[in-house]
Amino acid sequence: MNAVVLGGAGFIGSHLVDRLLASGHAVDVVDDLSTGSLANLGEARQAGGELKIHTLDVSSADLDSLIAMRRPDVAYHLALLPRADRSAPAQGRAFGAALGLLEAARRHGVAKIVVALPAGALYGYPPPNRLPVKEGPLQPRGVRGVVARAIVDLLATYRERSDIEFTALAMSSVYGPRQPASGGVVAAFHAAASAGAAPRFEGDGRQTRDFLFVDDAVDALVRAGERGSGLVINIGTGEQTSLRDLWALVSRGTGSAPEIVPARPDELVRFAVSPVRARIHLAWAPWTPLSEGVARLASG
Repeated sequence: MNAVVLGGAGFIGSHLVDRLLASGHAVDVVDDLSTGSLANLGEARQAGGELKIHTLDVSSADLDSLIAMRRPDVAYHLALLPRADRSAPAQGRAFGAALGLLEAARRHGVAKIVVALPAGALYGYPPPNRLPVKEGPLQPRGVRGVVARAIVDLLATYRERSDIEFTALAMSSVYGPRQPASGGVVAAFHAAASAGAAPRFEGDGRQTRDFLFVDDAVDALVRAGERGSGLVINIGTGEQTSLRDLWALVSRGTGSAPEIVPARPDELVRFAVSPVRARIHLAWAPWTPLSEGVARLASG
């Protein structure tokens, strides 16, 4: 199989590249290195296999030329809706990048598109009795959620009109090695604990999230390359962990008292996603307990 990974030098993308190469697939990485790093691909470059790295903007016209030249079987887009930039221009670029990839796929015969989208933006503010939330009518939260839903609508339209299969993975809070401190709460807490510093709690720390280890997330992405066509599929553990409990786990109960700052107006209070559909359609289930994932992160 030939695969192109957009955002392949990023946190999740680089782990996906490692996995695809280990399975004997040819991989083209597309990344402008604005948030990703070639250092993340160090293991992939040393491992051998057919790897090509293209330093270009995924929303540029050059992507069409690359798709035409490489003719991938599957395109993974992991560079949509970056966490670090939630500005209006970034949301517009995300939609444009998705549309550009789909047009390139239509013109050059790409059979399957797999995208990763933030689950927390897709399901609004689910009440506690609906957690873990299942895939259902999408109720976007904020502009980011509206763009995420629009990307799903784009995928469905191209599937209907151009026979391009897709799977959209609604990812919970992924963590693990290579994630920068700005990339998620687990990484931020790990950095604070390593430095002996106080973490920052937005709110009282009782908010809950669904934390998923990166190896488990990558396994779902690989499976989605061949399964789950035409679906939005939640990828998470279904378990809620409060930020207070997470800090106690990361700091081993000896960390500094957190710095409390006001919660954002759109803060989710409790959140987790159901992995039932993933079990059915991807034959996937998470296997890494949070305690083990945090320990692996701490061990380097």
